[in-house]
Amino acid sequence: MNHLSTSSGEFALTRFPEDPRDPLRAWDAADEYLLRHLDGIDGEPADLSGTVVVLGDRWGALVTALAGHRPVQITDSYLTQQATRANLSRNGVAEDTVRLRTTMDPPPPRIDVLLIRVPKGLSLLEDQLHRLAPHVHAGTLVVGAGMVTEIHTSTLQLFERILGPTTTSLATKKARLIFCSPDTGLSRGANPWPRSYALPGGIGAVSGLTVTNHAGTFCADRLDIGTRFFLQNLPPLRGRGHVVDLGCGNGVIGLAAALSDDDAEVTFIDESYQALASAEATFEANVGAGTGSGAGTDSGAAGRATFLAADGMSGVPAGTVDLILTNPPFHTHRARTDATAWRMFNGSRAALRRGGELWVVANRHLGYHVKLRRLFGNCEVAASDRKFVVLRAVKR
Repeated sequence: MNHLSTSSGEFALTRFPEDPRDPLRAWDAADEYLLRHLDGIDGEPADLSGTVVVLGDRWGALVTALAGHRPVQITDSYLTQQATRANLSRNGVAEDTVRLRTTMDPPPPRIDVLLIRVPKGLSLLEDQLHRLAPHVHAGTLVVGAGMVTEIHTSTLQLFERILGPTTTSLATKKARLIFCSPDTGLSRGANPWPRSYALPGGIGAVSGLTVTNHAGTFCADRLDIGTRFFLQNLPPLRGRGHVVDLGCGNGVIGLAAALSDDDAEVTFIDESYQALASAEATFEANVGAGTGSGAGTDSGAAGRATFLAADGMSGVPAGTVDLILTNPPFHTHRARTDATAWRMFNGSRAALRRGGELWVVANRHLGYHVKLRRLFGNCEVAASDRKFVVLRAVKR
């Protein structure tokens, strides 16, 4: 555990889920720079008496440090929300001190201070600036923060085009701030998100169908080659019972399962609220309305899909799943790690019924077969090419 020192106190912070072996902190130099700026290191302290909105706070460090101002946190990440709750509790701050909202929720009607941690993808920033712009006013303090490698000319152009005139600070510890003066008369055009595209042929049940992608969803403008390879090498999907599309993205894998078997119960799981919204829109356009984030009891197509924000399989009862299909990520923000995949694999083994199967598509070089053999006691290569492998593990 690490401690973040600010003018309002020292805060013990960790990422979520907490792992004592994880060397990565829950904040970085950009967070520190932003907090120092608000404290008045470059001049007068900022007026935080109005509605303070924090967009893209990665592990809750910013809103924990600013909890005295009752900020609104807007995030695309379920893990960020859980980290925020844990860090608030760890520091003796009541959870309701911070108002937690997702990127799909309506913003506060009036925003007086807008603090933005620049996200990895420009599409999510573009979408959120469009959503937030009608709620800022000429006096709104807008400050962005990011590492130098995260802030590009295209980043500043988005602020300029959607909010108003924009400048940047000098770099400190490889971090930089963005200052934007809202222009309420700016003609910014329509929000281009979400977007849709037609799937190619030759990929089974979903060939030629249209998928919807909200901003920030992986490969939002085309079908990625790993998922395409997976769709071409899925196991037989009829008679599988309860199928989980784990890390579902826009939901094309789970959609294939639903279309292949009218009796299948499909659960779409992702930690990204943007991804879940994409999966639900894709499912609704091609099958029918799903049951949202809770278990549904409706019959027919509308009752066969559940969309769940969770850390891997943590929200699924043990021994209730017959087949899990996943393309696990190997990055957390900009850090390369297999921690997420390992949690997915462990959670999958617990959630599967005896005889249930986990199917994984991954880059060959990641060597997931070693982990799966260690965990399941078996793993076979179901398909492979020069770049990808499809692995099958069975719960005995």
